[in-house]
Amino acid sequence: MPTWVQLVYLACAVCFILALKGLSGPRTARAGNLIGAGAAVVAVVVPFIYLDLDHVPLIVAAIAVGTLGGVVGARKVQMTQMPQMVALFNGVGGGAAALVALLELQEMVPHEESVGWFTFAATAFTILVGSVSFSGSIITFAKLQELMTSRPVVFPGLPIVFGGAGVASIVLGVLTVTGPAVTIGVVLALLGLLVGVLLVLPVGGADVPIVISLLNAFTGLTVAAGGYVLSNVVLLVAGTLVGASGTYLTLLMAKAMGRSVSNILFGALKGGSTLGAGEASDRPVKSAGPEDVAILLGYADRVIIVPGYGLAVAQAQHTLRELVDVLGDRGTKVDYAIHPVAGRMPGHMNVLLAEAQVPYEQLVEMDHINGDFKTTDVVLVVGANDVVNPAAKTTPGAPIYGMPILNADEARQIVFMKRSMRPGFAGIENELLFDPKTTLLFGDAKDSLGKLLSAVKSL
Repeated sequence: MPTWVQLVYLACAVCFILALKGLSGPRTARAGNLIGAGAAVVAVVVPFIYLDLDHVPLIVAAIAVGTLGGVVGARKVQMTQMPQMVALFNGVGGGAAALVALLELQEMVPHEESVGWFTFAATAFTILVGSVSFSGSIITFAKLQELMTSRPVVFPGLPIVFGGAGVASIVLGVLTVTGPAVTIGVVLALLGLLVGVLLVLPVGGADVPIVISLLNAFTGLTVAAGGYVLSNVVLLVAGTLVGASGTYLTLLMAKAMGRSVSNILFGALKGGSTLGAGEASDRPVKSAGPEDVAILLGYADRVIIVPGYGLAVAQAQHTLRELVDVLGDRGTKVDYAIHPVAGRMPGHMNVLLAEAQVPYEQLVEMDHINGDFKTTDVVLVVGANDVVNPAAKTTPGAPIYGMPILNADEARQIVFMKRSMRPGFAGIENELLFDPKTTLLFGDAKDSLGKLLSAVKSL
């Protein structure tokens, strides 16, 4: 590899690090994304310059198909479908790494005498974990896209089958090192696909996005291992970054749910997963129309907005921002309380509200705003449920018990905007709905916010 190529790859690796740093804050996220994308394009183009490649038309065709898919996905996929898209892209990355490792294994087997054992170990790791990431990501996509049930899928003997497949995978991985053969690599990949499916099937409800983050870390690790096999510093650095950040993100999300990663993965085997798909309650609640809620908001000194997945589904973020602007003009102090797992993935609410040009200063993280609820006149919950459910603090045995929540129950008045009385993603009732301080405003969030906006303006 020429020195200039190594320097270009080093620059690309530095850009990936800068991109990840940029993505850590909303103000720098767009620039970070562009830096990372630009570095990736350069890394892809460089081999065409210094290598004498075979099958160039096929390679270019594959790049064109991938580019088209990426552009269409970026423009057409709604914010509510973003986790599914992340799962698909992540799965494709893991599958690609596994296929590349299989091809490298085919090249290495005839020359095994001159190939170090660690290279074969890295190859086996890439094949196995890349396959796990691919099949697991496909299952998470199917669950979130409702192509299959989002509830945990368990069957008698699942732990035994999963354990047996895991042990067999380790044995085949060892055989790939001690007696490498392409056939062993193919069987290892197939076992990896099985392990990925069995790993994700028992996961349900609000746990699925956390597993997506874990599988993303798996893909990063496979890319890093593939970079070692291919002696490619860009893949090595990029994969390490994704693996490390994905692992850390998974731990942060699990902490935000108040549970361990092992409980999230295997909790359904003993009934501990966030199951989802609960039945609508028929208990009586206090409801009101937009005009009544407008009076509560219009004459409040302090209001906190709690956005959730329902806001994203209704695409009501722009109307909500207009309402907040009108309240601000009336002298009301308004902030948005952002829970770490509100929506379907970390940062979901931040990105959704950024689309509506909401000032970053109004987006306040849970730890910084929880102390303000006691002095808040009205909390307006828009499409959220589990992140304000007191069961997380009061009901041992509840799927979300132990999860840190926003202390909306401490406010003087709570207004819940809901389409129906169906529970949140965790599938359990929210006792806050039946609190005497709570008023429900039923209807589509965008339609209800529009009426509420008009009513506030007419005060």
